[in-house]
Amino acid sequence: MKKKQYSTTQIVGILREAEAGGNTAEICRKHGVSPSTFYAWKAKYGGMDVSDAKRLKELELENARLKRLLAESALDNAALKDLLGRKW
Repeated sequence: MKKKQYSTTQIVGILREAEAGGNTAEICRKHGVSPSTFYAWKAKYGGMDVSDAKRLKELELENARLKRLLAESALDNAALKDLLGRKW
């Protein structure tokens, strides 16, 4: 079964629909989302505006990129120490 990708705008819209007094089970069925996914979204994006949610996504991507750069530099540093630490 193909996973559906929801944009942050769609996720916030679904959460707003639930906040407006909709039944969670009906909303999940309507949008084809499991209740556990809905509650995970609610924990992550609950109470946010669309701009806040987009900013959160951007920061998460930037954080992942910086972590990758740090791991690469640590690996390079370890390789250089190993190379320079050997006796010729």
